[in-house]
Amino acid sequence: MAPPKHRKYPHAAVFGEQLRRRREARGWSQERLSGQAGLDRSYVSGIESGHHSPSLETMVKLARALGEPITDLLATI
Repeated sequence: MAPPKHRKYPHAAVFGEQLRRRREARGWSQERLSGQAGLDRSYVSGIESGHHSPSLETMVKLARALGEPITDLLATI
């Protein structure tokens, strides 16, 4: 998957798209994911939309909240 060119952080946007797909596959809201990860909902929204570039620590929190290896969320970058 090529990184979107119209976003501020194109590679982070690919991560965000993977995050959104996996969250939605579980039927989770952004609020639920952010609560599970200990993050603000608006920050999770920014990650999913490619407007925020998450730190490694944040990516680990999100992967753990989903119960998935971080490598699965990074596989298409």
